[in-house]
Amino acid sequence: MNPSSTLPRNPGPSWGFGFLSWAERWWPQWFFRPMLMAGTWVGLALMPAQRAHSRAYLTVVLGRAPGLGDVWRHFFAFTNVLMLSLRAGRGAPLHCTLEPENAAAFEALVSSGRPALFGTFHFGGSDLLGYLLGERGRHVSIIRLRVRNSRDTGLLGRRFSGRVSFLWINDPASLLFDLKAALEAGESLALKCDRLEFSAKSEPFRFLGARRQFPFTIYHLAILFDRPVVFCTAVPVGGEDELRVFASPVFTPDPAADREANTQAARGHFQAALAQLETLVRQHPFLWFNFLPLNPEVPPPVH
Repeated sequence: MNPSSTLPRNPGPSWGFGFLSWAERWWPQWFFRPMLMAGTWVGLALMPAQRAHSRAYLTVVLGRAPGLGDVWRHFFAFTNVLMLSLRAGRGAPLHCTLEPENAAAFEALVSSGRPALFGTFHFGGSDLLGYLLGERGRHVSIIRLRVRNSRDTGLLGRRFSGRVSFLWINDPASLLFDLKAALEAGESLALKCDRLEFSAKSEPFRFLGARRQFPFTIYHLAILFDRPVVFCTAVPVGGEDELRVFASPVFTPDPAADREANTQAARGHFQAALAQLETLVRQHPFLWFNFLPLNPEVPPPVH
């Protein structure tokens, strides 16, 4: 059996990404754009589970029952960011504008060469932050789930060969060992911190009006291996191949503090990162690309 045949896959046909990339290059925009919009309606019809999760999420973030047009806008926003990823992977220039708040600390960390943990979320153009780091000459291993039809990762790897690599996490049993080996080798890691399925450690935090469970592994790794943590979130600029990048403050474990004190500081840092994310999610509700159930709510502690 071909080992790749056992891998999970993205929705859609195996040739879908390649066809979209080809069509955008060779079809005139006046024809390609309506076809992309029509294709989004087809995807909406063929993905009932993702459609239901989109509707449930939009109900929370919009504060009302979403219409079918709202769900289509959610799917189409994802399609637009996918096309941005494919263009960038082909070598098209991608302009990353770092917002002033926390920019100095982020730039200092990137230019320092110190191994670090770069966190992000399934929001907007955050999948493309590897480009931001690669263009600054920073080598980073991106934590990803290997799937059969993910053309974007192959394009990214070829564009930044030697500076961007992938650490595949398909086997949860070996995940912590793989992360430990990478960190002990002095690598910097980029990982998303909103899905729970591959997280060994999780804790509740405030997000979208409730206490919700989020992965917390990035901070356990930071404290264990003395690595700084910074979160980045990217908002595509409409009509342009450009990202507005929002960085969090940098969390650095205090070697003079005990583990509990560092963990408490880490909780505060992550809550602030989620507050920044929630602000962006409410400003751009259709850019939240977790077509999965929202992070589960956690009841308040009993005193």
